[in-house]
Amino acid sequence: MQHRGRSIGEVLAMSVDEAVEFFAAHPRIHHALRLLQDVGLGYLTLGQQSPTLSGGEAQRIKLVAELARLNPRRDVRRSVAAPGTVYVLDEPTVGLHMADVEKLVRVLHRLVDAGHTVVVIEHNLDVIAEADWLIDLGPEGGSGGGRIVAQGAPEAVAKAKGKSHTARVLRRFLEERAT
Repeated sequence: MQHRGRSIGEVLAMSVDEAVEFFAAHPRIHHALRLLQDVGLGYLTLGQQSPTLSGGEAQRIKLVAELARLNPRRDVRRSVAAPGTVYVLDEPTVGLHMADVEKLVRVLHRLVDAGHTVVVIEHNLDVIAEADWLIDLGPEGGSGGGRIVAQGAPEAVAKAKGKSHTARVLRRFLEERAT
């Protein structure tokens, strides 16, 4: 059996990026594929087995499933879910190319703009700098951490004095980004 001249094996070997064009005439499939691109997963193949995904990739796939469920027309701001849904993501940028991090940040902003709350545990400074509010736990990791050492908007945390390693690194990052 073939679809548009391709066997099921050939279709499963396509990357998401290739499949977007291939399934352009199928709105629901096309929409889900575009969402996968939006969160930086265009490089995955359609037949990729879930155990081969990183934790960040798996989280982003779950996010896409939620976004597709919220609104089949791709406009998160008009989602059928009531505003107030809380999304918790643990380091979703692991392994992402910088351009894909920007795509993911745009998707997260769309969720917030639609009235949802997004909590992200992250070390990527591009994501941290885009947050509305930061809670920096430390001063170290593991048993040396777990206390709030700084909190506030990124600019406020960057000015924090004391034991926040994030403040020091974020300050330099924001200064470099401003120039």
